[in-house]
Amino acid sequence: MKYLLGLAIFLSFLSTNAQVFNEVSGSQYADPVSWEAEFEQENDSIYNLIFKADLEDGWHLYSQQEAEMEIAPIPTSFTYNTSPSTYELIGETVEPDVEPVYDQVFEANIIYFEEEAVFTQKIKVINPEDLEITAEIYYSVCDDEKCLPPETEKFTISLDNNKVTEGFTGLEISEKDKTLTQELKLDIKGADNFKIENEEESSFLSIFLLGFIGGLIALLTPCVFPMIPLTVSFFTKGARNRKRGLLNAILYGFFIFAIYLLLSLPFHLLDSVNPEILNNISTNVALNIIFFIIFIIFAFSFFGYFEITLPSSWSNKMDDKASSIGGVIGVFFMALTLALVSFSCTGPILGSLLGGSLTSDGGAMQLSFGMGGFGLALALPFALFALFPNWLNSLPKSGGWLNTVKVTLGFVELALAFKFLSNADLVEHWGLLKREIFLGIWILAGLGLAAYLFGFIRFPHDGPKQKISKGRFGVGVFSFLFVLYLLPGLTNTSYSNLKLLSGFPPPMFYSVYEKDTEAPLGLKAYKNLQDGLEAAREQGKPIMLDFTGWACVNCRKMEEQVWSEPDVYETLKNDYILISLYVDDREELPESEQFNFVRPNGSIKKIETIGDKWATFQTLNFRNNSQPFYVLLDPELNLLAKPAGYTPDASEYHNWLETGLRKKEQLAKK
Repeated sequence: MKYLLGLAIFLSFLSTNAQVFNEVSGSQYADPVSWEAEFEQENDSIYNLIFKADLEDGWHLYSQQEAEMEIAPIPTSFTYNTSPSTYELIGETVEPDVEPVYDQVFEANIIYFEEEAVFTQKIKVINPEDLEITAEIYYSVCDDEKCLPPETEKFTISLDNNKVTEGFTGLEISEKDKTLTQELKLDIKGADNFKIENEEESSFLSIFLLGFIGGLIALLTPCVFPMIPLTVSFFTKGARNRKRGLLNAILYGFFIFAIYLLLSLPFHLLDSVNPEILNNISTNVALNIIFFIIFIIFAFSFFGYFEITLPSSWSNKMDDKASSIGGVIGVFFMALTLALVSFSCTGPILGSLLGGSLTSDGGAMQLSFGMGGFGLALALPFALFALFPNWLNSLPKSGGWLNTVKVTLGFVELALAFKFLSNADLVEHWGLLKREIFLGIWILAGLGLAAYLFGFIRFPHDGPKQKISKGRFGVGVFSFLFVLYLLPGLTNTSYSNLKLLSGFPPPMFYSVYEKDTEAPLGLKAYKNLQDGLEAAREQGKPIMLDFTGWACVNCRKMEEQVWSEPDVYETLKNDYILISLYVDDREELPESEQFNFVRPNGSIKKIETIGDKWATFQTLNFRNNSQPFYVLLDPELNLLAKPAGYTPDASEYHNWLETGLRKKEQLAKK
């Protein structure tokens, strides 16, 4: 059972899709970018128009260059009222020269700007008298969790009057504007019954527990396990008195814990220089490939084909210092000697911890929690067995089972290596590790592990063939059952979404099979509010408003990883009317439906496209402009549950949908 537990949890150890904070907010109108414009004169006829964007921390403004990917950020674009008789543009609008950087939302290397971006357009003035230049900037911004609907900023630049005016000047709010704005306003009932709040769940405890489990696994390796009775006996019998021996053993355990915790300190220094540096370092293609190669090396080391060890001079020097110095400092060097000597077994596990922490959102602090858990698990046995030396009699004797544990870890490392290669493949769109190919490799690794545990294949350090123990047989059965669980993932059926491995394989859309993209998962999704409302009233079903976007990655993740879960899928298909409103749809509205809208900050926005309309609809009714954003209503527009945002936990999301259904039943009885 201890092997089974360790293997099962260790398989989820390296999830690079760490849980994103679950943010449910109905009062979050974000406006993270402000624009300024000015101009400067080079000579009598050449001018530079300068547009400066100031962004709040954590937000990205994207390049004018379109990213070549299926789901891409909306590029920034500039349009000018060029007139050959008054002025002409010289070249393209110049943007800051920056290298592509890994974008956490789109999971690809993309050119984007942080904090500040300055764009310059050179023009040649032909007739400066009464010359007014209008420039419209179409853009969208994202942070590490969400993107906002695209916006348009307008500047009117008067060279003759030396004046720059921001906004859509000369626009008046007509009766038509007021009427069309009012038509977007829903009479939502029951909103006061739901408290709107932000909720977040820290992953620090989870990574600490996973680190602790990693430490327990390391204890069961040939490099560490035999050291427990030897070291404890040294402290309990070698000291002048039992009290001093116990104190030294406890100090020894504390120093082991402290050493592993101290290993995370350099990453805090990097994090303090630039909070994004760990994510930028760990999520680029080159580093993911390096991790892939390292994990392959770790796997073959665990298989016994070679040993990865630190220079023996290091451990010898530490051992000499421990012997010669004595006292508290000597105990510290003994702990350091253990850390160095056991590296061939603990190194691969520490590498897993390092890779898993740095490729998630927790950064250096998350790494410290993981290393602390790892060190604590290694340290506890030395302190506990020193306090209760009779427990040593219950320890199993060292033997071939230790090598079995090591080889088993080798298969786990081999499988995890392909997660890093998959990350690189997804970023670069090589198409090497489509979802089914990735799962096929894991199936082969699982079959290899089962074959080893059942005695069909052997490795260099295996002893003579013996009867298979119950523990080894149990883990072998578990490995085979795990392979059976993976097999449906190779099919193009509703069973291909493997719930327990969410976040490990490539997403479901990254498949060797062609997928229907007209609506998420083939669901019936209305793209127009009125059509959806009529359907809901005819069928007597509640509504789920799905505020989404074509360029919204987290929207796709929800659709492919959460909506695809059988319970969620069946509930959406059978019990709700789905209305998907795309806030970045650039199809123009009929002229009769275009209007001017007064934003919450008092500025005026021209509603010209379908996306403009639905983004404004979301802002008006829910004071929120981020996606994905989900709202449950009944046909009479009663709010059935508090609105939800990105919710990667399918069970939580399904419970939210069920809450809406129960609320509708309650209202129907009144």
